[in-house]
Amino acid sequence: MDGLLLIHKPEGLTSHDVVRRVRRLCKTKKVGHAGTLDPMATGVLLIAVNEGTKVLQFLLQADKAYKARVALGAITDTQDREGAVLETRPVAGITCDRVRQEIAALTGEIEQLPPMYSALKKDGVPLYKLARQGVEVERKARQVNIQRFQMLSCSLPETAEVEVAVDCSTGTYIRTLGHDLGQRLGCGAHLAALERTRVGSFKLEDCITLEQLEAEAEAGRLPIRSPDQALQEHPGIDLDEEAYRRLLHGIAPSFSEVKGEGQMPEGVTCRLRFGERLIAMARVRKNRGGKQRGDFELLRVFNSP
Repeated sequence: MDGLLLIHKPEGLTSHDVVRRVRRLCKTKKVGHAGTLDPMATGVLLIAVNEGTKVLQFLLQADKAYKARVALGAITDTQDREGAVLETRPVAGITCDRVRQEIAALTGEIEQLPPMYSALKKDGVPLYKLARQGVEVERKARQVNIQRFQMLSCSLPETAEVEVAVDCSTGTYIRTLGHDLGQRLGCGAHLAALERTRVGSFKLEDCITLEQLEAEAEAGRLPIRSPDQALQEHPGIDLDEEAYRRLLHGIAPSFSEVKGEGQMPEGVTCRLRFGERLIAMARVRKNRGGKQRGDFELLRVFNSP
């Protein structure tokens, strides 16, 4: 039971609540997740079990996609509907065309200030714990990539809500994106609903609910994906038997010991496989000058059978 579960997280549970449920169902403590979802949010949550937890470092960097509902006219301390309202402002005169223009201005490479209500840490303490104590600390803005920020619907002036779709780099706060949209419009805004629709190549339609997972577990057929299947976005390289045996002792293979290396460029992260099993994740290293040796830099080695 090593690999990845694709869970459709329901509203009202933390990501760690889901991890606890999976620990109970799988009867193991070695469970983790790739990318926290707030309790209010729903959608794709990747849960790794046992040996599958070793793939998390490669999944955490995957791009993500969301659908969200942004409520205009009110600013909250958490930047979503669960927070306390700090200020209300009129939305009169704001049009859907104006919203569309400001959305375009927030597309591409942008600077984003992480919210105080986040899991980022200051001197080892999560910011959300400091925020609950009324403490605000200085945060550094960081660059994120908003590949798509599209208005799906606009109910102005009736209910002052805008539905959007977002494709973005890892580390993007959709709450903050909604907040910043409100600031640009001048009326303020907060997130009213959020659903993660994709993590990397894994889509919402690939996921199962916790109720479905419990039913499958009772029937003895957990829908778990192997570590190799979990990392299909990375190119696969097959090892010959000698390279496989050397790799089990921590020795990276050379190009002469692998099949189908072809013209794989420098720096590409790839799967090193033997048979149908993922043996290691490695980075192609064609420059072997200095003290570096070998054609691959080993990033993670998985337990041998």
